[in-house]
Amino acid sequence: MAVLGKGDAHGACSLLHAAGLGYGASVALDLPVTVRLLDRPSKRGAPDDPDGLLQAILDTWKQHGMVVPGGTKPDRLHWRVDTSVPMRQGLKSSSATAVAALRALCDATDTALEEADLVELAVKAQIQAGVTLTGSVDDTWAAAGPGWKLVDAQAPVREGVLLEGHMPDSDAWDVALVLRGQREARPTLEQFQPHVTSFQQALQSLQEGNLLMAMTWNGRGVAASLGDVEGRKMANDAFMNTARAAFITGSGPALAIVLPKNQPQALTRIQRWFESRYKNVEFLLTSFLEPSSDASTT
Repeated sequence: MAVLGKGDAHGACSLLHAAGLGYGASVALDLPVTVRLLDRPSKRGAPDDPDGLLQAILDTWKQHGMVVPGGTKPDRLHWRVDTSVPMRQGLKSSSATAVAALRALCDATDTALEEADLVELAVKAQIQAGVTLTGSVDDTWAAAGPGWKLVDAQAPVREGVLLEGHMPDSDAWDVALVLRGQREARPTLEQFQPHVTSFQQALQSLQEGNLLMAMTWNGRGVAASLGDVEGRKMANDAFMNTARAAFITGSGPALAIVLPKNQPQALTRIQRWFESRYKNVEFLLTSFLEPSSDASTT
């Protein structure tokens, strides 16, 4: 079995859900994803891909006139996905897989794509696979590189970036992810429309450079939009236990909790609190992705 190409990306969490105002932003997390393109099936078996995203990526690649690796017939190409991003929990697993798979195709064919072109293809593949509510342009930018970008979800990818930056003092924060199982159903845009005030507050906070407040306001808007009373209560519980930000990420159901690295006792206290009061929660500790630790782009 030969590896034809290899690509990397990573997960992210939300700063502003694009369904609220049409503007979206996500920030990169240290949750690596590696996709390999193979000439025969992996010994680990086929990847878990219930939405057919990997096939949509290959279809999108061919639709744009890109060279298929080695001239190989599509049925002789196979994928292996190694990911630390929990699926369908709001942590941008589809965006990360799409970016990493496209980078594997680039690697296999010696193709050089600018990052904007990579994001554009990944977005098209996600739309084709039906795994995105808004196009996930902000999520895909975050999956492709460190930091965050505020984007106009309706604008062309290359023209839609309005603001960008990194998490201030990102090495000073821990991010605890509270996993609550996979999302059972995708929300609709109509669910977000009555709660625009929270998203407007999140956008204003983001424009002012207060990312922690943006996360918090966005999480309140998402909880209200989805009717996730438990999620809102869990976020409040985290604040009571000294979290600096606590919010539902993406369309949930996972929560992200931001805590100072120099206060490990706070994380222990929150974990014990949640595990004693909520069933079937799982904690995953990560951090914001530092620019120096980002995989090289194709």
